[in-house]
Amino acid sequence: MTKIKKISTGSPWEDIVGYSRAIKIGNTIEVSGTTAPGANEYEQTIAIIESVKKVLNELNADLNHVIRTRIYCTDISKWEEIGKAHGEYFGKIKPVTAMVEVSKLIDPNILVEIEFSAIVSQ
Repeated sequence: MTKIKKISTGSPWEDIVGYSRAIKIGNTIEVSGTTAPGANEYEQTIAIIESVKKVLNELNADLNHVIRTRIYCTDISKWEEIGKAHGEYFGKIKPVTAMVEVSKLIDPNILVEIEFSAIVSQ
């Protein structure tokens, strides 16, 4: 039987919406769309990646295990700021990625949301 480990941050939204921050099934880790406070897209992207680093560490993984990111933003014209922050962490790792503009995220102050997939040794 494949072992499943779920990570919760204790956010009330996890119970209301019915989701986990991250799930590890076998050697695969999926991290839910993650947001973070910040004054602009660059700051939010940095804060998101720092937050996810902690979640990955709880699952005995790190950013080097990330194979995919999915970036959602409310203003694609800010792609360079988002890309710069992403590149500061993933410039050598180079996971596959996508960056798409969405009309809005759950809160008007949230400008960026990122999902992560990782593969680790069992």
